[in-house]
Amino acid sequence: MIRVAICAPSTPFAREDAARVLALAAEVPGVELHFHEQSFAVDGHFAGSDAVRLAAFLECANDPAFDAVWFARGGYGANRIAQDAVARLDHVAGRKAWLGYSDGGYLLAALYRARIGRPVHAPMPTDIRRAGGEDAVRRSLGWLAGDRSGEEPTLDGRHPAVAFNLTTLAMLGGTPLMPGLAGHVVMVEEVSEYLYAVDRLFFHASAHLGGIAGLKLGRVSEVPDNDRPFGADAGEIARFWCARHDIPFLGQADIGHDAANRIVPFGLASAGRDS
Repeated sequence: MIRVAICAPSTPFAREDAARVLALAAEVPGVELHFHEQSFAVDGHFAGSDAVRLAAFLECANDPAFDAVWFARGGYGANRIAQDAVARLDHVAGRKAWLGYSDGGYLLAALYRARIGRPVHAPMPTDIRRAGGEDAVRRSLGWLAGDRSGEEPTLDGRHPAVAFNLTTLAMLGGTPLMPGLAGHVVMVEEVSEYLYAVDRLFFHASAHLGGIAGLKLGRVSEVPDNDRPFGADAGEIARFWCARHDIPFLGQADIGHDAANRIVPFGLASAGRDS
């Protein structure tokens, strides 16, 4: 039995959505979910104060009863606790898988940099709210149970990979949370940003990606209409900044802020498959 702790390092989760996720999990043999009460806390924008969110994360992370920690949702806030969180993990945390994406990428990055456990870009419980979201949640539940069919199909087993929301990756650059990514295939996706903002994010993110094996672009979705056309689409923007920094552009990745979001284990795809 894989026992999974769920906490909310960023923004609050709803109890009614948790009930739907628990019902889905009951259909997956070998996986048992436990929502930390902090997941439902509300303190302004956040799922509790920084101290409350940090304490809940550490309780889940350092509890030997759990095999994995799953972030309930993104939003904003994980960056505020990530450095302190990683510094206070014990040996138990090193045996865990860590699942999430979007704002959870700050924690995934910090864990990967510190070589603690197995960070995994994966759908979160909050995806239950999306059209087709049950399939997204089932994808992560299946992965936890050992089913790797939900992984990004272009993982080649030769190059280590990571996946981030573009805003998250851009904000990580130059901070103590940013892992070394030389030799990696880096996958990025974005949602709800103007194309000029996507260009600006690539300007900063690409400057911190020297030596990577290449970049793959996931879906850039729900792009707002600006008062004038930007003049390039997301793919052209990505290619422009890759060319500027001599980064190989490797095409598309099947990731994004949507129900089709695929799973990307950080590092080599084959690592940890039998753990």
